[in-house]
Amino acid sequence: MKKLLAFVVALLLFMPMSWAGEGMWIPALIDMFYSDMKTYGLKLKPSEIYSTNKSSLKDAIVQFDGGCTAEIVSDQGLILTNHHCGFDAIQQHSSLENDYLKHGFWAKNRSEELACPWMHVTFVKEMREVTHDVLKGTTEAMTEEEKAVKISANIKALETAAAQEKGYKAKIKPFHKGNVYYMLITQDYNDIRLVGAPPSAIGKYGGDTDNWVWPRHTGDFSVFRIYADEENAPAAHSEANRPYKPAHYLPISMKDKQEGDFTMVYGFPGRTDQHYSAAKLGFYMDQERPARIKMRETTLGIIKPAMNNSDEIRIKYAAKQASVANAWKKWIGQLGGLRDLKALEKKANWEKKYTTRAQSKEEWSKEFGSVLEELAVLQKENQKYEFARALFIEYFFVGPEFLRFSYGFNNLANRYEELAASGKLEGEIARLKEANAAFFKNYDLGVDQKIYEQLTPLYVEYMDKSLLPDDFAEGWAEMGKTIFGGSLLLHEKKVAALLERFDAKSAQELAKDPALKLAASLYSNYLQKVAPSYGAFQAQEEGLMETYVKGALTMFPKQRHWSDANSTLRIAYGKLEGSAPHDGMAYLPYTTIDGVMQKYQKDHPDFDLPQRFIDLYEAKDFGPYTQDGKLWVCFTASNHTTGGNSGSPVIDAKGRLMGINFDRSWESTMSDFMFDESRCRNIVVDIRYVLWVIDRYGEASWLIDEMKLVK
Repeated sequence: MKKLLAFVVALLLFMPMSWAGEGMWIPALIDMFYSDMKTYGLKLKPSEIYSTNKSSLKDAIVQFDGGCTAEIVSDQGLILTNHHCGFDAIQQHSSLENDYLKHGFWAKNRSEELACPWMHVTFVKEMREVTHDVLKGTTEAMTEEEKAVKISANIKALETAAAQEKGYKAKIKPFHKGNVYYMLITQDYNDIRLVGAPPSAIGKYGGDTDNWVWPRHTGDFSVFRIYADEENAPAAHSEANRPYKPAHYLPISMKDKQEGDFTMVYGFPGRTDQHYSAAKLGFYMDQERPARIKMRETTLGIIKPAMNNSDEIRIKYAAKQASVANAWKKWIGQLGGLRDLKALEKKANWEKKYTTRAQSKEEWSKEFGSVLEELAVLQKENQKYEFARALFIEYFFVGPEFLRFSYGFNNLANRYEELAASGKLEGEIARLKEANAAFFKNYDLGVDQKIYEQLTPLYVEYMDKSLLPDDFAEGWAEMGKTIFGGSLLLHEKKVAALLERFDAKSAQELAKDPALKLAASLYSNYLQKVAPSYGAFQAQEEGLMETYVKGALTMFPKQRHWSDANSTLRIAYGKLEGSAPHDGMAYLPYTTIDGVMQKYQKDHPDFDLPQRFIDLYEAKDFGPYTQDGKLWVCFTASNHTTGGNSGSPVIDAKGRLMGINFDRSWESTMSDFMFDESRCRNIVVDIRYVLWVIDRYGEASWLIDEMKLVK
């Protein structure tokens, strides 16, 4: 184990670098890829990008509410992220009277900024390599289960000790499929306020039609502010708090852009799976993704018409529809890209090369020679459980909303006496009262009933019948009639009345509610019939994948190795450039406001525009934000990005903000599994367009005054 650790660390530090584009690189290892970044035009020193001893770009980057990325752009804690990342906050503050989704929101001063006490941002203070300490006490003689128990205990002890050092949080994550471990020392700030957001007609311009597609003309940004206590430390929301003073913030580049300019994306990419075996990737391409696409397509076919016909439903379902549609369209693009690239053929060729190399040495053959065959057999024997898990997630957690809402009452109904005896009953009821109000604020019974009636038969069709509740396949329609005709959990006032007078008799009544009974049946069935088998499969697969990746690191030391994204801070670098993803087609690397107007269609939900926007365009009132008389809207670059990079800053060679990453081209979505530098492009909203919208459209120039603009 010590020999492996020494080898892996040496490999990561000294492996040759030959080309940019692919890869999401660990900032703490910047020395290993810094020279390559310089060849692409970087002007900064390594310590200016990542340092634990002094301020650096790292200190201006935050994980936004656990999922996206944001960047600090002023010494007053002002942050920029995507409109779709801030969408939940915009939606929660919206109503028919104050429709910020439709009209936008611009605070005119700090007193008008809107509190979002449910949100937080996370700073990374340090990334520390801890592989030796995590693996301490493990031996080759241990089983995978014994090894996992020891590693888990080590991680818990290390995290606890590190968190006590300065009151920070500590989280250890595996890299290279468990061959290397890093500890992230982090700090959360919890007083976040909405400062500004363009109307959806700008922030979501193009809607589902343009999503994942280039050319784009979307002003996908929103503005928030971090607040802290008088010591600049994290604090719960309070009017006494003051704007956070950052260790570093990003100056804004007003410089003209050129094709070939250096670009760096600094953010928190969520997940990639570059090491999937051919067997695993084939399962995803042929079975898992097509089924989930069809299920989401069914749900969207119900939600979208309802939103178009009612402003009330539009506000209620705006965030939900965007979330469902985003993955749906991404998956369609993924399948197309993987097929175009002949991904399965490339995987098979690589696996043949891997096995041949393993057989060239006895020690390699013993350790790595059969691992791919074992993965293929394991996949074939267990993919019905993996498929069932994916379908359950899609149905229970994305499908009919009454299922997950109803299941939230399971403890109250079935553990009433235990809750009462432990003194936790009052707290549980208070939690459910709050959940009741929040749920029905964004719920429509008619929409949900249609989703249940159209999605359930698909779920039943796709699922292995032996993995469904015994009576569900034949009885779901009748169950639906009973639920939508008689469940009290589908009516806010009935739920509120029940909780006001809740007692043992109420618990008995609640336990018999048909919505709760179905939700509990589906969930318990999953826990009994699917989860154990899937968990065992996953544990075996993780052990084999660790060996497989260890083999790649060991047998191919000159190959470019990067660790899959896992929601930790990463750097990707490339160039501002266009692409030619299809024969006879070439894309320019940027779009302008002229293209926004060319797409404009009055009353079209994806391409309508506010009259003020049209007036500003016709007056050519673009201020100082143009380049050669044109106002750029978006541009593309060859940075390797994925989910979680939404809102990430795109930074130039001198550390200045060029734009905000928000998407990939449709031809790029397969990059989660396989990157192709000739066609994979991330999509960025140009920072000058952001400033124009804030300044000229939003008339919030006071925010521009906070920023440092550099020509």
